[in-house]
Amino acid sequence: MQSEWLSRALEDSRARGFLGPAALEPHVDHAREFAQVWESLHAAPPNRFLDMGSGGGLPGLVLLERWASPGVLLDSMERRTSFLLEVLAREGAPALGEVVTERAEIAARLEGFSDSFDLVVVRSFGPPSRVAECGTRFLRIGGVLVVSEPPGPEQGEARWNVKVLEELGLRLSSYVRNEFGFQVITKVGPTPDEFPRSTTSLKKRPLF
Repeated sequence: MQSEWLSRALEDSRARGFLGPAALEPHVDHAREFAQVWESLHAAPPNRFLDMGSGGGLPGLVLLERWASPGVLLDSMERRTSFLLEVLAREGAPALGEVVTERAEIAARLEGFSDSFDLVVVRSFGPPSRVAECGTRFLRIGGVLVVSEPPGPEQGEARWNVKVLEELGLRLSSYVRNEFGFQVITKVGPTPDEFPRSTTSLKKRPLF
């Protein structure tokens, strides 16, 4: 059962257009499945996690409440991050949430962000190539990237280029399907210095 604080935060997120107009329950169920993927791999919550492209706060707000672990909600749009700062300042909010307004490819190189996270979650960010290139630098070696996947038969190697992932220090680990589907990618080696590239390169010259 979710808290009054979380219910109000998600209702306000929907009212401001950050979430679709449909019922909130599927959004919350989806966010909780991110947590369940991590919990199937680890007995304890992550020491620190990042919600890359947090938007209206999912799954990040749900994970902050569930784990009470330090978590960063990252988004490039100030209108969204202002809202997230507002809800995290309300009574009953988790104490360890941080909001950052920046593009992922820039934030990943900041001190305290590069090679710093056990877990990066991605609900709606961009194509797989951009997710991998930006996400890898945030992760410490041994950390995992958990990406919500669209429905359909094309999963795993059909959407993710194994060779390019290896060049980024990543390994395709597993595809998890419950009510929703998730790709789990593990950081197994250092990220080459050139990644992530500039915003222009990410858009015009995707790695795969």
